[in-house]
Amino acid sequence: MPLTTIAFDADDTLWHNERFFTLTQERFTELMREHADPDHLNERLLAAERRNIGHYGFGIKGFTLSMIETAIEVSDGRVPGTVIAEIMAAGREMHRHPIELLPHVGETIAALAGRFTILLITKGDLLDQERKLAQSGLGDHFDAVEIVSDKTPDTYRRAFARHGSGAAEGIMVGNSLKSDIRPMLEAGGWAVHVPHDLTWALEHAETPTEHPRFHELPDLGPLPDLIDALAPALNRR
Repeated sequence: MPLTTIAFDADDTLWHNERFFTLTQERFTELMREHADPDHLNERLLAAERRNIGHYGFGIKGFTLSMIETAIEVSDGRVPGTVIAEIMAAGREMHRHPIELLPHVGETIAALAGRFTILLITKGDLLDQERKLAQSGLGDHFDAVEIVSDKTPDTYRRAFARHGSGAAEGIMVGNSLKSDIRPMLEAGGWAVHVPHDLTWALEHAETPTEHPRFHELPDLGPLPDLIDALAPALNRR
C-alpha cells in the first residue's frame, strides 16, 4: 500500500510548548504558596484541567482559567484580586513567547514537502495555533492545516480522507502517545513517535511497541530515511 500523506503535530513536535506551561505553573505555585502546598495545588490544578477540557478545549486559555478556578477553590475564595491579576498576566505572557523550532524540523519538512502531501494536525486554541504557525516560518510547506478540538481515530480518518488518500496511506508524526500515536494506529495508519522531554500528564499513554505500523525516533532528523524505507520510489510523487 503506498504512502501518500504525512501529517505532523505542532506543539512539542515542531516547536517547544510544554516548557512555557511548566514555567507558568511554577509561577502559579509561587503565587499560591500561602494557600496550598505545591503537591496539593498541582493535583487540584490537574483535576481542574481535566474537568475543563470539554468546556474550554486545549491550550493557554483553558490553562489560565483552570489556574484561576484552582486558586479560588484552594483558598476557599480568599485569594486576593492581585493574585488573580497575576495569573491572568502570566497567561497573556505565554502568548508572547517566541517560537523555537525543535532540532531538524525545518530541513526535514522541507525535504518531504515536495514528495508527499504534508498536513499539520494540531489541537489548541485557533488564534494561538495560527500565530505560532505564522511565526514558525513553516506555513508554506503544508498543503493543509487542521486545528481540531481533540484527536480521535475519526479525526484522523476524516483529515486524511479530506486532504490525502485515506489514513491507511498516511503517517502521523507527533510527541503524544495518547493524541498523535494511538488514535492514528486505530484509524489504520502509520504513526511515528518523537518523544519530548516534557509531556503533559493528560497526554500519557502506553507505548504500542508491538504494533507493526508504530515507529519511534529521537528527533525529526531520521524521518526522511524512515519514510524512504516505508515508501519505495514508485510511491513518491
